Amino acid sequence: MLTKSKFQEWFNRYKYAELASTSAALLTSSFSKIYSGLTTAYLITFAEYLAFYGVMIFSSYKKIAKQNKALNQPTTSKDILSLIKNLALEFGYPAFLDFLVVRPFCMYWMPILCGNYFFGIILGKITADLCFYFLTILNYELIKIRQAK
Repeated sequence: MLTKSKFQEWFNRYKYAELASTSAALLTSSFSKIYSGLTTAYLITFAEYLAFYGVMIFSSYKKIAKQNKALNQPTTSKDILSLIKNLALEFGYPAFLDFLVVRPFCMYWMPILCGNYFFGIILGKITADLCFYFLTILNYELIKIRQAK
């Protein structure tokens, strides 16, 4: 069941990564003056991914290290491997679909359909994010259920 606390949990989990990726998308969109629309769409996608996953990996590691410190335990390579495995399960196929198909499609076509480049980039990002987060949050919740067993 969807509750306000679920939305708050998801928002808190992804907010900084999303802020970083949105900033990267807007900054990278300035390459449209140099490169073709499709090249720029892939550059924007790559920049978003670099920013998003950099923040997700850093914040996930920081959370584990903080939990281990509270328990007076070191952060082990097993903890790091578990973190990588869970992030791969959470983001794996949604990221693959998003990177190769959904996001470049949205970043290329939305500015054309809107007739306004800046608004089209924002609308393309929102559209791609909705597809991405639907699958990602589904995976995240399944991982939590599996870990609770």
